[in-house]
Amino acid sequence: MAVSLIRLLVLDLIIAAIIPIALCQTEAPSPSPASDSCNGIFVSYAYTDGAQIPPNLKSDPTEQPYRFESTLTVLNNGLEELKSWRAFVGFQHNEYLVSASGAVLANGTGLPTNVGGGVVFAGYPSTDLKTAIETAGDVTQMQVQVKFLGTQFGVASPNVPMPTNVSLVNDGFVCSKPTMQGTSEMQVCCTKDSNYKSNITIDDEFLPRQNGDLTIMFDVTRTYESNYWAQITISNHNPLGRLDNWMLSWDWMQGEFINSMKGAYPDVLDTTDCIFGEQGQYYQGLDFSNVLNCERRPTIIDLPPTKANDTTLGLIPFCCRNGTILPPSMDPSRSTSVFQMNVYKMPPAINRSELSPPQNWNISGTLNPDYQCGSPVRVSASQFANPSGLASNSTAVASWQVVCNITQPKGASPKCCVSFSAYYNESVVPCRTCACGCPSTPSQTCSTSATAILLPSEALLVPFENRSALTKAWAELKHLNLPNPMPCGDNCGVSINWHLYTDYSRGWTARITIFNWGETSFADWFAAVQMDKAAPGFQKAYSFNATALDGVNNTVFMQGIEGLNYLVAETDAANPLKDPRVPGKQQSVISFTKKLTPGIDVPAGAGFPSKVFFNGEECSLPLVLPTNNSHRKSPVMTIPVLLLIVIFLLMQQ
Repeated sequence: MAVSLIRLLVLDLIIAAIIPIALCQTEAPSPSPASDSCNGIFVSYAYTDGAQIPPNLKSDPTEQPYRFESTLTVLNNGLEELKSWRAFVGFQHNEYLVSASGAVLANGTGLPTNVGGGVVFAGYPSTDLKTAIETAGDVTQMQVQVKFLGTQFGVASPNVPMPTNVSLVNDGFVCSKPTMQGTSEMQVCCTKDSNYKSNITIDDEFLPRQNGDLTIMFDVTRTYESNYWAQITISNHNPLGRLDNWMLSWDWMQGEFINSMKGAYPDVLDTTDCIFGEQGQYYQGLDFSNVLNCERRPTIIDLPPTKANDTTLGLIPFCCRNGTILPPSMDPSRSTSVFQMNVYKMPPAINRSELSPPQNWNISGTLNPDYQCGSPVRVSASQFANPSGLASNSTAVASWQVVCNITQPKGASPKCCVSFSAYYNESVVPCRTCACGCPSTPSQTCSTSATAILLPSEALLVPFENRSALTKAWAELKHLNLPNPMPCGDNCGVSINWHLYTDYSRGWTARITIFNWGETSFADWFAAVQMDKAAPGFQKAYSFNATALDGVNNTVFMQGIEGLNYLVAETDAANPLKDPRVPGKQQSVISFTKKLTPGIDVPAGAGFPSKVFFNGEECSLPLVLPTNNSHRKSPVMTIPVLLLIVIFLLMQQ
C-alpha cells in the first residue's frame, strides 16, 4: 500500500514537471505582464545582451566599444488599429546601429549608421498593428518586436546602456513618463489624446496625405505576376524650395530591380548584381542586357528636354527638365517632376497583389536645400486623368506617400554667403571666413579662425585668391590690423552683396549683386531676402522681377526678368594670363517706402536682411553690420591713394 502511494506521488510530480514544459513549447510568446494595465499602445525597450569588443582602450574607457543587443516592442492594446506605427528610442551612448529587424529609420537613413542622440523607427514590412478585438487576441497581428544589434561606447557591465526615453510618435497620442522594470527594461503606455482633432475616421482604410516641403508619390499603375509599373511624382510645395539636377535614391528591400524607365534614367547602368545574383538564377530566360539597373540602392536622374518627345524614354507629362524643380511661387507648372519605371520582383513576392515600395528615400540637388525624407506611408489610391481625353479617371492599384522637409544637417555648411556694405562706410563687411566650409588641408598661410578683413568695394569683383594686394593696401590705408596668417576665404560658389544705397525722409534703396564664382551656370535663378522690419515698405526692383512673398513673413522674392534669368559661371578675363577670372553677375536696385514703416531706422540695421536665400539655399550672413563713420575720407581721394599703395606693395614683391 505504501509502495503504491509512493508511486502515485512520484507520478504526480513527473506530470507537474512536464505540463509547464509542454505549455512553453506550444504557446506563443506573450506580452510583458505590465502591458496588461495599458489600454492603449504599449512600448518597451529591453536590453538583452552585450560584450566588450576590440580594440581595448584602457587609456580611455569612455571610448571603449561594446556590442549590444536589445528589443523594441510596440503592442496595440487599444480600440483602433494603429496605422504606420512610429516609435522613438532616445539612444544616448553614441550608439552605432548595425541592424534592426522589422523596422527602418523614419528619416530615410540606411543601416548601419550612428543613432546617438535618438532616432525614430517606422515599421517595415509590418506597418500597421491591429487590435485584439479584430484579431481575437492574436498577438502576432497586434505586436511588433524589433531586434537591434549595434555598438555602444563607454558603458561596461554591470551598468546597462539604456536610452533616455522611448515613446510613440504617431499623431494623436500622448505618452506617460517611461518607467524602469529592473535595470534593463524601459516601458511606457501611450493613449489617445482627447484634445487631438483627427481628419480621418475609424473606417478610413489608409492615413490621409501629409503636407511637407516636398512630397514624393509612389503609385503602382499596373501590376503583373512578377513585375509592376510605378509612377513616381516629385512635387515641390515650399515657396523657397528648389532642386537643380535632382538625384533621387532609395533602397530595394526584397531584391527588386529596374527593367525599364520613361521620363528619367539611372545614373549608372549596371546589371552585375543581377547576373551573378539570385535575380539571374530566378529569371534565367530574361535578357539582362536590356535591364537598366540592379543596384540595391539606385540613383535616378532626370532627362534633358531633348528627350521629352522620345517615344522610348519620353512622352511623360512633367518629365525631362534637366532635374529642375522650381518653387510653386515662381512657376507652378514647373514645380513637379514625373517618371515611370518597370520593376521586377523576387520570391516570395511573386503575385500581382504583393506590392511593397522601396525604403530609405533621399533627394538632393546642386546648391539647393538639404531634404530629409520620411518612410513611405500607404495612402488612398491616386487618380489620374484619362490620357484619351474621356471624362473618367484612372485609379492607381496602390499608392504610397513620402514626405520630405528642408533640414540643416549637423555640421553641414551653407553653399552661399552674403557681404554687407553701405553708403555711409567705404569698407565692405565681407563673407565670413570659411562661410561655406574650410579647406580640408588649409595651407600654412591661411587661418581658418581669423575674422575676415574689411575690403574695398572693388575687391568684390575679384576672386579671393587675387585679393591679397587690395586687402593689405586697404588695411594699411584704414589702419586695420592684419592677422598673421591671413584668414582663409569663404569657399562659396555664390556670394551676394547687399548694399544700403540711399536713405532719405520718405524712403530708401538697396542694391543687391549676385556673383557666381563656380563652374556651373544657373538658369531661372531666384533669390529671396527676409526683412524683419522693412518688408511692408517694399516697392519694386528695377532690374529683377520682385514681389512680396505670400505665406512667408517679411520676405521679398526676386528672379531674373526675361533675358536676365541666366546667371553665367565664372569665365576667363579678356587677358587670362594677366587678369583674374570674372564671375557671373546679376544686379538690381530695390526701393522701399517709409510710409508703411514709420520710425524705421535703416542704417541701424533695419535696412539689412536677417536671412538671404539663393535657389532655396539659406546663405551665411556676416556677424556685424557696416559702422556709420561720420568723419570718413572722401571716396574721390581714397581710390587714388589706394591704387598708389597697391602699386607700392606689388613693387615690394
